[in-house]
Amino acid sequence: MPLFYSKEARIFKTSCGPFDNNSYLVVCPSTGESIIIDAPMGPGEIIEEAKGTHVKAILITHGHQDHLAGLGEIIDATGAPVRVHRDDAKALTISPETMIEDGENIIVGTLEIAAIHTPGHTPGSLCYLVGKHLFSGDTLFPGGPGRSRSPEALLQIIESITDRLYDLADDTFILPGHGGNTTIGVSKEQYSVFQGKEHPKDLSGDVLWLES
Repeated sequence: MPLFYSKEARIFKTSCGPFDNNSYLVVCPSTGESIIIDAPMGPGEIIEEAKGTHVKAILITHGHQDHLAGLGEIIDATGAPVRVHRDDAKALTISPETMIEDGENIIVGTLEIAAIHTPGHTPGSLCYLVGKHLFSGDTLFPGGPGRSRSPEALLQIIESITDRLYDLADDTFILPGHGGNTTIGVSKEQYSVFQGKEHPKDLSGDVLWLES
C-alpha cells in the first residue's frame, strides 16, 4: 500500500473494511514513535506496519462506526490509548484516555500534529495536520465535502472547510477517510465553481463541488 514521505514523517496508508476506509500510520523517522489515524474494520495491515514503532496514540477523526470497528483490535495489538474530540466521544465503545482540543499540538517524537476541529459531518470531526499532509477524515474529499445530514450541517461543514482548511497552503496534500487524495489548491478551485452557482435551500447529503 502507499507510502508517503515528507521531510518530517513517514506515512503509510491502507484501505480496509467494506466501505473503503483509510487508516494511516504516521512515523517519526528520528525516534520510531508513531500514531495511527482511524481504526476501521480489518486493520491487520496497519497493525503489521506499526510493528517496530512505538504507537503513542490512536487518533480518531470522527465517531462513525466505519472508522471505529477495528479499534479494539488495534488497542490489543499496540496498547496505545485512543483519543477523540469530546463531541464524538460518546460514539466510542472504549473510553478515550483524553479528549483532543481544537488547536492542540500532539507531539510524537520530533513531529507536531495539529488538531483542527471541523464540525459538520459530525459535531466532533477533527482533521490532523502533519507538515503539509492533512488527514481530513470525512470532512473533505477529492471533489467535495463529506456527507451532511441536513442543510444546516452542510453549511457548517462548508464553513469548517473554507474557514479552517482553505487557509492552508495550496500544496497541502489531503489524505481523506475514504478513497484517493487531492490538494488544498485543487479543492479550492473546485469549490469556487460550487460557490458561483445557485443551490436549493434544502441541499445536503452527498454534495460535489463541480456537479451539485
